[in-house]
Amino acid sequence: MNLFNWIRSKVGRLILSFGGATQEIHLQVSNLTRNTTLARCMEVADSGPKRNRGLLGRARLSPGEGLWIIPCEAVHTFWMQFPIDLVYLDRKKRIRKLRGAVRPWRLSGCLTAHSVMELPSGTIRETRTEVGDTLDFTAVSGAE
Repeated sequence: MNLFNWIRSKVGRLILSFGGATQEIHLQVSNLTRNTTLARCMEVADSGPKRNRGLLGRARLSPGEGLWIIPCEAVHTFWMQFPIDLVYLDRKKRIRKLRGAVRPWRLSGCLTAHSVMELPSGTIRETRTEVGDTLDFTAVSGAE
């Protein structure tokens, strides 16, 4: 099963378990290799409109927040108001590339990536995350 279908099935099951409620679902992202948490409230951008919008229009990302864009090989920070960390993942949720503190008006990509996480600047450094680490995604209900 590919990563996109896995996320869709997990989120779908959680929505059903809440009785069909429209409660927003977020993911907790853990680095299994380093035993750290990269995000407690990761949003998923898995449709064209969500991927195109990304973080545009936001003033900042709070610690523990993030956006997982899937599928995605490259991002831009045009018109953004703050720097972000980028974590590029393959289909097995292994880190292929890292970019810390990417300032507005930049481009970044990784042709071997299947998805990218956008995190608050400094998250990569604070969690000691490195290329080759494996991540785990766990669905959580609501924002913490």
